[in-house]
Amino acid sequence: MTKDTQKKTVLDKGFVEVIDKLGSDLTVVNSARVSFGQKKQEFTERDRVLVRYLAENKHYSPFRHIIVQFHVKAPEFVMRQWYKHVVGIETSSSYPAKDHAWNEISGRYVPVSDFYTPDKWRAQSSDNKQASEGQVENQDEAKKVFDNVMNEILKSYDNLLELGVAKEQARVILPLNQFTEVYWTASFQAVMNFIDLRDHTHAQWEIREYAKVIKEFMFELFPETTKIWFEVQNK
Repeated sequence: MTKDTQKKTVLDKGFVEVIDKLGSDLTVVNSARVSFGQKKQEFTERDRVLVRYLAENKHYSPFRHIIVQFHVKAPEFVMRQWYKHVVGIETSSSYPAKDHAWNEISGRYVPVSDFYTPDKWRAQSSDNKQASEGQVENQDEAKKVFDNVMNEILKSYDNLLELGVAKEQARVILPLNQFTEVYWTASFQAVMNFIDLRDHTHAQWEIREYAKVIKEFMFELFPETTKIWFEVQNK
C-alpha cells in the first residue's frame, strides 16, 4: 500500500490513517497450520478453502494474529460509540478477543480547536428513537442555531483560557462535536466486529462513514482474508 493510500479523509476535518500492521493473508493459514508444523510462502486456492473453513466454523484465534494500528481523528460523540468496542471486550473476562489498545489525545494538555459541523441536519426517525430519517425542512434555521451556539461556546472557552483557567477545567463547557484523536490497535477479528456493527443501516451516519473507510483499508491490507470473511458473514 502506497503512502498516499495510508490516510483517508472522513467527515469535514476527520481522518483514518494506517500507522502499522502485523501479518498478511498468509498469517491466518500459517497460524492454523502450525499445529501440523507446516508453513506456506505463497497464498493459494487451498489456503482460501482453509480460511473459509476457519471463518465458517468460528475458529477465530488464527485471525487474531493479524494486527492493525490506526490513527483516527473523529468527533467525540463518534469516539464514544467506538470506545464501546474496547470497553465491552475488556470488561467481559470470558470474551475470547481481548485484543484492543486505545490511547487518546488529552484536552488537559492540548487546547481543543477543531469541531465537527454537519453538512445537513437530519430529522428524527418516526419509528426509531435512536435514529435519524431524512432532513429537517428548515436547514438554514438549524444551521443558524448551531453557529450561534458554537460561536458563544468557543468565545467562552477562549476567555476561560485567557483568564488562566486550566485546560482540564475549561474544557468542561465544550460540546460533543469537538474532534479528538486516538491510536487504535486491534486484531483482524476485532476490526471485523467493529465493521459489522458500525457499517450497518442502524448505525449513526457519522460513525458509519468511519467504518466504511476502515473496511476499505482492510481490503487493501488483507484482500484475500477480508473478502472471504465478508462472504462467510454475509451468507
